[in-house]
Amino acid sequence: MPHIAAPAPLAVIVMGVSGCGKSTLGTLLAEALHCPFIEGDDFHAHAAIEKMRRGEPLCDEDRWPWLERLGHSAAQSIAGHGMAVAACSALRARYRDRLRATIDGQVRFILLENSRDRLLARLAQRPGHFMPASLLDSQLATLERPLTEEDAITLLSEAPPEVLRDAVLALLNRRPSKTGAQAGIC
Repeated sequence: MPHIAAPAPLAVIVMGVSGCGKSTLGTLLAEALHCPFIEGDDFHAHAAIEKMRRGEPLCDEDRWPWLERLGHSAAQSIAGHGMAVAACSALRARYRDRLRATIDGQVRFILLENSRDRLLARLAQRPGHFMPASLLDSQLATLERPLTEEDAITLLSEAPPEVLRDAVLALLNRRPSKTGAQAGIC
């Protein structure tokens, strides 16, 4: 594992569609960075979870309070630990903007990508999760890949989670660029 010297205060948001590995990578990053892991799914309102269980995609009105709660939790983690790692779909630029505004500190997004077929296979291995595979296509359609000015790291989530963790840690150790970071880990 690379030496950990990521700048603090910092919130690292592992983002992407359902089944891409956000929670797995986020947990490993939080352990390596010695800070709490914040599971975005834990901040959904009960009504939003029920809506997803019924196979209905969330709308912005469902997401705004969720993003606020998640952002406040990340800000509290930064205040207490200097860092935060969270898993959150953050599919649209305006959702990422809302998180940045709520956290009010340095935020780095890590986009995990994979093929639709691979994502569906992963979702099939998550029985009992409230997010059904039937919503994957709506998430893929909603996803706005981070633009260069968002200074995001993009990774293909085919590599073992520990390899992805080490790649993220190495990239976080570099000074954030004004042009963004892209990595083709596979």
